[in-house]
Amino acid sequence: MINKDTQLCMSLSGRPGNFGTTFHNYLYQKLGLNFIYKAFTTTDIESAVKGIRALGIRGCAVSMPFKESCMPFLDEISPSAQAIQSVNTIVNDQGFLRAYNTDYIAIVKLIKEYQLDKNSRVIVRGSGGMAKAVVAAFKNSGFEHLKIFARNEKTGKNLAALYGYEYIPSLDNQSADILVNVTPIGMKGGKEEFDLSFPENLIQQVQTAFDVVAIPAETPFIQFAQQKGKQTISGAEVIVLQAVEQFELYTGVRPDDQLVAEAAAFARKNS
Repeated sequence: MINKDTQLCMSLSGRPGNFGTTFHNYLYQKLGLNFIYKAFTTTDIESAVKGIRALGIRGCAVSMPFKESCMPFLDEISPSAQAIQSVNTIVNDQGFLRAYNTDYIAIVKLIKEYQLDKNSRVIVRGSGGMAKAVVAAFKNSGFEHLKIFARNEKTGKNLAALYGYEYIPSLDNQSADILVNVTPIGMKGGKEEFDLSFPENLIQQVQTAFDVVAIPAETPFIQFAQQKGKQTISGAEVIVLQAVEQFELYTGVRPDDQLVAEAAAFARKNS
């Protein structure tokens, strides 16, 4: 029951979805926590962050396109977020805003879980805040053969230079063992919802297709890769792992794996 002591957590996204809201609220209810979670968007990131502080909102998940633009308005950036200059989680401790990046943690865990070979040739598509988390995770997991492709040449080159990787201006005549999409291509409701994030011939030659788009779990990229018998890692897995880390930061409680699986299944069904 909502009362004066109920703590609010929220998300800020260019395209708000239901997964995080449903996932967190399911866990609050099952664990008897006096919290509530609501998704928002904004056209004024500075005022939105000031609102988190002013209203005592306990925590905020940050998604595209605010992962970098929110940073000037925060009080403390954790080492993981500072290293990649990208934030996906804000925790409010009595008006002091600390920033974290649980995307990075999730990607590192998935690289280990799927036993991706660090000698693999990797192409990452994208150069935004989430791409920084992905590239940093691969770099710190020992991957040396990685290329970055992005439609924004400037940010793509900057990201490649930051980690000592190569920027490629085109996907033509490229080859890889692992492809990672870190763009909105294939996202439900977007203008490129039905598009492949990589050319068919490139997908056909790889071993692993990795998409960070969470809704839908099976993007056109993932569907095509599955049809070709490739190992796939979906954004649905990323969103659950990073959300559990956020949940613990907000509440101080770590739900067990079974409850997390229940919450994720419920959120997928109701998103």
